[in-house]
Amino acid sequence: MPLDPQAAALLELLAQGGSPPIREQTVEQARRGAYGFVDLFGPPEEIGSVEHRFIPGPTADIPIRIYRPDSAAGESAPCLVYFHGSGFVISNIGIFDAPSRALANRTRCVVVAVNYQKAPEHKFPEPFDDAYAATCWVSDHAVELGIDPARLAVIGDSAGGTLAAAVCIKARDESGPSITSQILVHAPSQFGVETESMIANATGLLLESDDMAWFAGHYFAQVEDAAHPYASPMLAESLAGLPPALVATAEYDPLRDDGDAYAQRLRSDGVPVTYICYPGMIHAFYGMNRRLDAAEDLFQKASEHVWRHFPPDASNGE
Repeated sequence: MPLDPQAAALLELLAQGGSPPIREQTVEQARRGAYGFVDLFGPPEEIGSVEHRFIPGPTADIPIRIYRPDSAAGESAPCLVYFHGSGFVISNIGIFDAPSRALANRTRCVVVAVNYQKAPEHKFPEPFDDAYAATCWVSDHAVELGIDPARLAVIGDSAGGTLAAAVCIKARDESGPSITSQILVHAPSQFGVETESMIANATGLLLESDDMAWFAGHYFAQVEDAAHPYASPMLAESLAGLPPALVATAEYDPLRDDGDAYAQRLRSDGVPVTYICYPGMIHAFYGMNRRLDAAEDLFQKASEHVWRHFPPDASNGE
């Protein structure tokens, strides 16, 4: 279908800013520009509580924010560990405050947003190591946090979706935290593969295909790192035994075919998959529910997905 009118209006608004493509910016410029998403996400919703903490990580303390909606005020609330979009280089949990609040309110889950370290200062595997360590910490400190470790899921958008997928793989490989489901939103599942969507949606749609080389160049110390399954989940030897997945993509996104291919690979390896390609939508639509109806729909689909796969709350005798 044609570009969604809401997405077209968003692109027109961004064009008025006159910013060059990411690949033409320095890291510092791109990081400053990422703060523009605060306005795009809109005013943050009211929520029961927000707690700022630092938790131990493999190389440094990791900042997290714990979002608790009023509906998850009990002693065994379900939990979503959230990894924000970043290209592994830009952005932070503060920029994604409004989406994190909305996610918690819509899903009725405690949301733990993880501010993993970024490249180029912290190249692969450090951001992934932070993501996995944070997931383990949440599971290990469930009682302290008032959450149910048996009702723990992960969600990520863009680079954060790659991290969420890889966390599930490592948790399976190393008998780590029990993850009930995964939600992967417009996430790269591989690097350096010229898919049809990379060609068709190469320019003018917020994320441009050549920007991916800029991100990868900062994220990987050497080309071979991109072949690691924790960097490119598509290259894992097997995806069998991973948690049920909701994979969401956007029609006008260079990464659309990455998500589609990963969903197909999950399904072929026996993993239950719900795949949604949002027609007329662009990359980075996640969290823009004040502007894009598709983003609000995605929050609702995420809620349905996690609750479908959460086990009953044993503390309530269910």
